[in-house]
Amino acid sequence: MSVKKNKLVYGWGINDVDYNVCRTQAVNGKRKNVWVCPYYAKWVKIIQRGLCPKFQEKYPTYEGCTVSEDWRNLSDFIEWVDSQPNRDWINCEPDKDFLSVGNKHYSPNTVVFVSKKVNGFIIDSGKSRGDYMIGVSYEHKSKKNPYQARCRNPFGGSSHIGLFPTELEAHKAWQTRKHEIACMLADLQPDERVASRLREMYAPDKDWSNR
Repeated sequence: MSVKKNKLVYGWGINDVDYNVCRTQAVNGKRKNVWVCPYYAKWVKIIQRGLCPKFQEKYPTYEGCTVSEDWRNLSDFIEWVDSQPNRDWINCEPDKDFLSVGNKHYSPNTVVFVSKKVNGFIIDSGKSRGDYMIGVSYEHKSKKNPYQARCRNPFGGSSHIGLFPTELEAHKAWQTRKHEIACMLADLQPDERVASRLREMYAPDKDWSNR
């Protein structure tokens, strides 16, 4: 990652900090980065996702994304990061739609830092499960209870919940277990916004049957 102080990041972002955001050293006659400022790395990634046409073409889920003017300057982004309750932000991802599903705007009010454990837990694996309801697969060997419910457990242990006679029963069993684990994860979150979202995401009154 080569950085020129006065060059706009993706034609938009302004690196206005008073220190070098990258350090390089010569390796076999070539200059290579040996350190990149973590604030800068997160900031560039957000701008890339929101403002780089080539990136959005390669990853269509980011099409239509935008970035708040509040983060045009790197120094303002750093100030926002330092104000966040999640002090382990370096090992987390800035998530734009965790609090509001479908949101495409990166801003101080919409983005929260989410851990890899939480991100892995909330992925719905839609492509791999096929046409069955989320959390459900068909077990051909069982004629009486052919619908299997499984739930990813980030704390370890088996993901198997049980076998059920109907797809809906298996799905409901998945949701019950998903909610239990989500609440356990919520208790570990330093950011109450993330914790609150986890507690309500899979609650019994939420309908996940059509996802």
